[in-house]
Amino acid sequence: MSGMRTVGVDLSASPAKTAVAVLDWHDDRARVTELVVGADDAAIRRYAAGATRIGIDSPFGWPDEFVDFVVAHHRHGLPSGGRLDEIARRRPLALRRTDLRIADSGLGRPLSVSADQIAHVAFRCAGLLADLGVDDRVDGWAVEAYPAGALKRWGLTSRGYKRAANAPVLAELVGTLAATAPWLDLADHAETMTRDDDAFDAVITALIARAAELGRTTLPDADDRSVAVREGWIHVPDVELAELV
Repeated sequence: MSGMRTVGVDLSASPAKTAVAVLDWHDDRARVTELVVGADDAAIRRYAAGATRIGIDSPFGWPDEFVDFVVAHHRHGLPSGGRLDEIARRRPLALRRTDLRIADSGLGRPLSVSADQIAHVAFRCAGLLADLGVDDRVDGWAVEAYPAGALKRWGLTSRGYKRAANAPVLAELVGTLAATAPWLDLADHAETMTRDDDAFDAVITALIARAAELGRTTLPDADDRSVAVREGWIHVPDVELAELV
C-alpha cells in the first residue's frame, strides 16, 4: 500500500512534552517527514490533517467498573461491603480490559488510567479525540498505541531508555531501529530521536498506526469488543517491522 501517511502522537499532559511524527509511505520505503516536540492540540490537529491513520500514545477511556464506582460514590449510592481494603477488589477499578490483555500476553504492564498520573494525559486525549471527531475507540481513524508493547513485540529494547540518564540506551535503540528497518528513512530527525525519548516514541507510534492501517494489529474478540468500545483498545502489531512495507 503506497501513498499513505501515518501520524504518531506521543501525548503528554503538557504540550511541551508532546511529540508528533509524520511518516510518508511510498512503495517499499517510509520517510519521517516531520518530527516535532512541543505540540499543543492545534498543532496535533494540523499535522493529523490528511493522515491515513493516527496513533496516539494515551489511554482512550477508563475502566467500566471505575466509571460506575465514581458515579455511585458521587451520588452517595455506593453499596457497603465492597471490601476495598483488598488489592484484588480494587484491580477492576484500576485496569481496563485491554490493559489486562497486554499484561497477560507478556508485552508489558500499562499504567492505570484511573490510579496513575497518566490520567492527566487521558483527560487531554479525551478532548483531542472529540476535536478530531474520533468516536471509534477500538479501530477508528485514531488508534490507541503502546510503544513499549510494540518494541517488545519487535524484539527491541522496551524499557530503560527514557530520561536523560539513559541517553546512551536511547541512542543505541535508535541505531538498532535503523538497522532493523533499513527501509525507514529517518532523514535529519535521527539526532532528535537520540536525544529525546518522546520524539522516539512518536515515531514508534506512527509505525503502530501503519500496522493498524494494514489490519495487522491484535483486535478484541467479541466479548472484549463490547467493553473496548467504551474503555478503548491498545493496538499491538502482529507483524515484524519488515512486513510494514
